[in-house]
Formats: sequence, structure tokens, C-alpha cells
Amino acid sequence: MEKMVITCAITGAETTREQQPNLPVTPEEIADATYEAYLAGAAIVHVHARNNDGTPTQDPQVFKRIIELIRAKCDIVIELTTGGAVGMTAEERVKVVALEPDMASLDCGTVNFGNDYIVNTLPDMRHFATEMEKYKVHPTLECFDLSHIYASHILIKEGLIKPPYHYGFVLNVPGGVKYEPDVVTFFLSKLPKESYCTLMGIGRSCLPMHYGAIANNCFIRVGFEDNIFMSKGVLAKSNTELVERAVKISRDAGLEIAKPADVRKLFNLRNI
Repeated sequence: MEKMVITCAITGAETTREQQPNLPVTPEEIADATYEAYLAGAAIVHVHARNNDGTPTQDPQVFKRIIELIRAKCDIVIELTTGGAVGMTAEERVKVVALEPDMASLDCGTVNFGNDYIVNTLPDMRHFATEMEKYKVHPTLECFDLSHIYASHILIKEGLIKPPYHYGFVLNVPGGVKYEPDVVTFFLSKLPKESYCTLMGIGRSCLPMHYGAIANNCFIRVGFEDNIFMSKGVLAKSNTELVERAVKISRDAGLEIAKPADVRKLFNLRNI
């Protein structure tokens, strides 16, 4: 597709207000930040939810409120997390799929996550894929490691995931695979046909990954979940500022910025 699809990961589960004072936390703040990112050029919003004290939650009622507030503002493609946060059970994480968002993340394996780790067994992945198919939710196959790509092949072979496939490579997580151009190229070579891929660079790798996405005909993700800085030591004022930079880089490369309608058509999502 000769358009750049930009996803904005508004909040995440790990970023705190102490780290980034402008982090959206409440459903209202998340919806407002989403709308601003949409106006700036984001076609997809990746949604995590928080409790009032800022801690992560997978409470479906909180997600339901966020979806309602976003839908009242715009038609952005809504992608909910089923990755949740460190320590959450698989059953706790997957419940939000029943809210029938447009898309949802599906972590394709267990990964080191700083001093912690996130567990995703193959049976859990099968369950997540089955639930997404049941509620007509398109999965984003998040891969932190090469083995995760091969695990996704199992889901595809078993008929649990249907094309076109949307992958997300999450690189530079502490304890995980670093972002390096040859790593991205190698990972991409292992994707099945009818695949599209969004590159997600954590921390200082975020900006280099934008250029890597353009070079490899991939899509871009930005947002406070992945990176809170505009440059070294300079905090971003908002998620929108990060989206605007991705838009500029993409346009400078001669790419048109995709609209939510383009993403819905590409992945055969329901119309709203």
C-alpha cells in the first residue's frame, strides 16, 4: 500500500506521570488524546487503560467507556491491548475482545520485559485468536522475537488467523531483541504472504524505526507507550507531537498518510 499507516499508542501500561507529566490516564484524557492524534494523522489508536491511581487495568468497563468516548469524537480504528501488563493472567487480558473493537494485539510468545517477563503460551495464543475470530476482531500479531513469528505460523496453519495479516515488531524492549536494520530485514523475510507490518521502536529506537519502516515498506507506531521524548532529554509535549513528526517524515518520503477508512478497507474491518 502506497500510504503510511500511523498507529498511536496513547498510554501503554508502564509509562508513569512521573516520567511523562502529559501522560493521558483517565478515559476522558485518553479519548481527548486519541482525537488530537487522529486530527494529526493517526489512523489507528492502540489502547491501554488505567485505574484512577494510574495503575494498569484490563477492566472491560473502563475500556468500554474509553471506546464510547472515542467513538463520539471520530472514526479512528480502535485496537485494544490483550497484552495488558506484567502479572495479569491470560483470561484477564483477553476479556476486552468481547467489546468488539476493530482490532486487538495478540502477543505471539513469552518475552523478557526489563526485570520482568510477559508469558504467552501457545494454548493461550490459540485461545486469544479464537476469541478474536468469534467477535470479528482483527489481530495485530505482536512479535518481540524471531520465535514469535514462527509461532504465528502455527496459528495460521491451524486456520485460527486469516489474511491479510497484520504484524507488529516490538524491538528494543530491555532484555529483548534490539532494533538493528538487518534484524528488521531478516524478520520481514520470515513473514507469510499477504502480510503487512508495523514497526514499534521502544525508547531511543523509536525514531530510527520510523526510517526503517519507510525503507522496508512498513507502517509506523508512535506514542507514549513506546517513547516519551522528542529528542535526547526533551520530553514530547503530547502524543500528537510524536504523530506530527511521523507524518512529516512520511510525507517527506513521498508517502500519503492513510485514513481510518483506508485501514478498514485494507484489513476488511467492519464499517462504523
